[in-house]
Amino acid sequence: MQKLLRIARVIDLINEWIGRLTYWLVLFMVLVGVWNVGGRYLGRWIGQNLTSNALIEIQWYLFDIVFLLGAAYALKHNEHVRVDIFYKDWTPRRQALANFIGSILFLIPFCSLIIYYSWGTIANSWKILEMSPDPGGLPRYPIKSMIIVSLVLLILQGISEAIKNWAIFSNSNPNQEDRHEL
Repeated sequence: MQKLLRIARVIDLINEWIGRLTYWLVLFMVLVGVWNVGGRYLGRWIGQNLTSNALIEIQWYLFDIVFLLGAAYALKHNEHVRVDIFYKDWTPRRQALANFIGSILFLIPFCSLIIYYSWGTIANSWKILEMSPDPGGLPRYPIKSMIIVSLVLLILQGISEAIKNWAIFSNSNPNQEDRHEL
């Protein structure tokens, strides 16, 4: 079990690092958004175009990246929305079992299916070097690739969570706080 917990720690470290990098992308996204809005009004006032479709799409792409890369980070920190009518009253051991089953039966297979069914579309986008239909727009194929990157990170974090939850479940005297220390 210790080897599996070391693997879980490595996965956690990767997703923690990516999540912290994503913090900075949020700031950059906000700055681009402020420029887009301010540039539009200032540009009208001075009679000059200060924004572009590319800047608007950069803002969209940054939002996509923050959302997609933030999924595994949110899972690591147990920040995903859950319906916890019963879950909140369960013992930590029972919660760990529910989380383990959820990761193995739902999260990992669901992410794998999305990768499987989106692979062809993303590969085709790379094959034709798909571009935005808007004048001055950005390439679409790199941002579409983030779907697969995000799902791979989510699968890895699901594996990490399954390992940690199994360790809690199989431990005879677990604490809920132990989940993040494992």
